[in-house]
Parts: sequence; structure tokens; C-alpha cells
Amino acid sequence: MSDAISLFLSAPTYAVAGASARQHKYGNKVFRALIGSGRTAYPLNPITEEIEGHQAYPRIQDLPTVPEAVSIITPPEVTRKVVADAIDAGVKHLWMQPGAEDDEASQVAREAGLTVIDDGSCILVLLARE
Repeated sequence: MSDAISLFLSAPTYAVAGASARQHKYGNKVFRALIGSGRTAYPLNPITEEIEGHQAYPRIQDLPTVPEAVSIITPPEVTRKVVADAIDAGVKHLWMQPGAEDDEASQVAREAGLTVIDDGSCILVLLARE
């Protein structure tokens, strides 16, 4: 396991950008996997109020605490905004899930000092191994 993935998985708090209320969607599966593993996680979704019984928040800045790590499951054009919000909020680790990757956003995040996972690896695979 890479150092970046180890750092991400050892974070005390998470947010899932692109979390969905629909259980068949990848964003819902990632959120459920994080909370199911006993982690503190917050769903980020600007149009849904509740996901899996948890209050959903429109942006990182709206969360009750700054998460150390953010899993991003959004289209690349949205990923750029999530990354900008993450930098502004003081997030330390980002994991762009397959399909969310954006080279420009990755570069900006790395230049800001964030750890970035954007190699096509899937958090669900790693969480299933725990």
C-alpha cells in the first residue's frame, strides 16, 4: 500500500464529495463503507439534505469540522471546485476516485501541499481488505 493511501486511511475524519442518497450509486457505497468501518465521515451533496441517516452538507466549508481527508466522486469539472474548497478549508488528503480525476486539480492540490491519490485506485477495494 502506498504512503498516500496509508495516510488517507489513517485520517480521523472524512468527507465524501459526491455522496448520494441512492444506494446503487458509487458515492453512496463509498460513504457507507467509511461509516461502516467505524470512521467519522460526512456526506457532501449540494442538493440532498440527508444520506443514510446523516445530514448532508453542500460544501466542505459547511461541515461542523474540517475533515482531514476527502474522497471525491464527482465529474472532473466539479472536482476542481471541491479541490479549491479543500485547500481553502485546510484538508490534508484527497482521493480522486476513478472518473473524478482532473490533472489540473491534482497539480493545484499538490502545489498546496495536499497528499493526492489520483491513480485510478478505488477506496472500496482497500476498505474491503481491512
